[in-house]
Amino acid sequence: MQYGICNLSMVPLRLEPNDTSELVSQVLYGDYFKVLEKRKSWSKIRLGFDTYEGWIDNKQYLHITEEQYYNLHEETPILSTDLVEFIEDKDQQLYPISLGSSLNALDLLHHTFEGHSVNTISPKAAILKTAFSYLNAPYLWGGKTPFGIDCSGFTQMVYKLNGYKLFRDASQQASQGEALSFIEESDAGDLAFFDNDEGSIVHVGIIMPDNFIIHAHGKVRIDRLDHSGIYNVDTGIHTHKLRVIKKIIA
Repeated sequence: MQYGICNLSMVPLRLEPNDTSELVSQVLYGDYFKVLEKRKSWSKIRLGFDTYEGWIDNKQYLHITEEQYYNLHEETPILSTDLVEFIEDKDQQLYPISLGSSLNALDLLHHTFEGHSVNTISPKAAILKTAFSYLNAPYLWGGKTPFGIDCSGFTQMVYKLNGYKLFRDASQQASQGEALSFIEESDAGDLAFFDNDEGSIVHVGIIMPDNFIIHAHGKVRIDRLDHSGIYNVDTGIHTHKLRVIKKIIA
């Protein structure tokens, strides 16, 4: 088994090993992973944080040892907290990194960082404050940054920045936490999940006070939430059908 780490700001994680394949997620600076299969130009990887799998360009990561991988895996994540920060390499070259990038491997990569970071578990009340950091970020299938993000990437990164672990996809996140019967039982920071006509979970958002929800749909936006689902305040129609509400943090 080989192991790797992302040494660039954000790298595409693709469904298949080619540049035109679907973007399924992004690998952010400092994300570490197992290399499941290595070909001439591409590697299939499994991320250490959420076990998500996909293909990454071999030119866009560095190999690390098994010991280094497991040392990183056992540490509490240290994450950057500003929209954009910079790390500096040993040659004094600057690399931009995005909100939520991991800083645990700075010494390993011979990089320095002088920005703001967090490595603690925050109270539930902090979830919405973090969520607002992504407000108006454009929707991007597979995205995980304020420059492009999808619905489950949004919820995962918001929770991660507050010290909580969510799976990558909405359908996976729906398996976590305690199911609630009614919206009235929910608190700000709980997750609401939505399904399609076939009954598959396809969307997720973060519940706000007073029956509002913040979610990624076109952009990270705020809409109304009722027992039917999400009511788009701009178009005046329901855009998503409510399936279940989950309490992840008590």
